[in-house]
Amino acid sequence: MREPTPMSERMTPDQDASTEQEVLWRGAFGDDYTRRNAGASLIDSNRALFKRILASAPGVTSAVELGCNRGLNLEALHGLDPAIRLSAYEINAEAVQAARALGLAEIHHQSILDLDLAAAPQSDLAFTKGVLIHINPDRLGDVYAALNALSKRYILISEYYSPTPVTVPYRDLTGALFKRDFAGELIDRFDLRLVDYGFVYHRDNLFPLDDSTWFLLEKR
Repeated sequence: MREPTPMSERMTPDQDASTEQEVLWRGAFGDDYTRRNAGASLIDSNRALFKRILASAPGVTSAVELGCNRGLNLEALHGLDPAIRLSAYEINAEAVQAARALGLAEIHHQSILDLDLAAAPQSDLAFTKGVLIHINPDRLGDVYAALNALSKRYILISEYYSPTPVTVPYRDLTGALFKRDFAGELIDRFDLRLVDYGFVYHRDNLFPLDDSTWFLLEKR
């Protein structure tokens, strides 16, 4: 079996990026992900997931996504309630173009590690879906702080879960995917309340999604 390749051997240096992971997702690797993850079936599955989540989060009139890629989650939310005001941040230029073309949300072309939290507007719900797993562990605290600062009330994360931090090979790369108890760390850091949680399964009969666990948290 071939050993996964360290990311540094696959990437072109980027002087504007502070981590190897930012270089990865800003470049061709991120472009390929954007092109690969598209289609109505994904939007349908995401809509079913967010319907479950929003049932436990009354009063959401605005939502901000950190790492929206091409906007599949934004499309799902808009399909559930077109009145929800949507915004998002995304590092990959091709993904930003695709998300902006939807005309559903204010899309900021920016790394979530570089946000001016004092100036960024808040939303009722701040969330990530499949994003924390790709953040350099040394910078996770910055993303946690962003989720907390951008949220008026709810924080949602839908990520791979592990009770202890582990690094997992991803598409033949090392250092590109990490699993841990993201929700537990957020709860402890900001004294949040766990509202609800659940699991989505890739073999769901109606609305399959990549295996992941979601947690809905609320500010006290």
